[in-house]
Amino acid sequence: MMRFDEALMFTSMTPDRPLAIAMSNHNQSVYTAPGIVRHYQQLKQLQPAEQVILERFRDTLPQLKMLDIGVGGGRTTQHFARLAQEYVGIDYSAAMIAACQRRFPHAALSVSLEIGDARTLTRFADNHFDFILFSFNGLDYVSHGDRQQILQTIHRVSKPGGYFYFSSHNLQGIASTFDYRQQLRLNPLNTYVNLVMTTLLWLCNPTLSHQKLSTAEYAIVRDESHNFRLQTYYIRPTAQLQQLEPYFTDTEVYAWQTGRRLTADELTTNTDLWLYYLCRVK
Repeated sequence: MMRFDEALMFTSMTPDRPLAIAMSNHNQSVYTAPGIVRHYQQLKQLQPAEQVILERFRDTLPQLKMLDIGVGGGRTTQHFARLAQEYVGIDYSAAMIAACQRRFPHAALSVSLEIGDARTLTRFADNHFDFILFSFNGLDYVSHGDRQQILQTIHRVSKPGGYFYFSSHNLQGIASTFDYRQQLRLNPLNTYVNLVMTTLLWLCNPTLSHQKLSTAEYAIVRDESHNFRLQTYYIRPTAQLQQLEPYFTDTEVYAWQTGRRLTADELTTNTDLWLYYLCRVK
């Protein structure tokens, strides 16, 4: 299958380090904007797929050291921090961490909220964490190369046999949006709304098409996230499993809206906008 990478408003169809840096820097700057920080600070609820995993690990979390990557304003912190033996929440946005610290001013001694970049995690020793969470598709806002580096780094700081749980955008879920024929509905209003979204995607991604997305393993898409301000990594579930294989095993895939575990046969046809992956560390 074809591989390609695209940064915001660029037409290059091959991975390029300057474009990758531009993508990562641009997305990081978005997450420091005051309005974006306020948005994440007020979020409270876990998504269904996160709730499933919380219940699965609820009885064992008191014995686990947990790293929560991309905590934002503390949405997941309020659910996991009080349960884990040791909880470290990090975000590469200083503004997000400041908001999170204001939200939890009396955090327990076993809770740490600090600025940290998933691409390095230099502060943490090898084989330290039992459970690592990277939710809300945080892995999707860096370049393809940085994504590989993050997976390697998470493997380094995880204990063998530990768990890594994360969400990622599903390329199969957005590919059809680039095909105007698939936006037609019996209800004229629904058709109008769908076609407006397709037009905006075309304008923001001039080098992408339904045909290219239908044959790609992954793509960088300027989607509707925060009014089309973010460049988002989308990947097919089968390609995501291949990315994980060098470092993780026994991967389970969950539908984000229902928390239902998907079968192997469903991975090639599922069109959820994003999915959750639970992996065991090799």
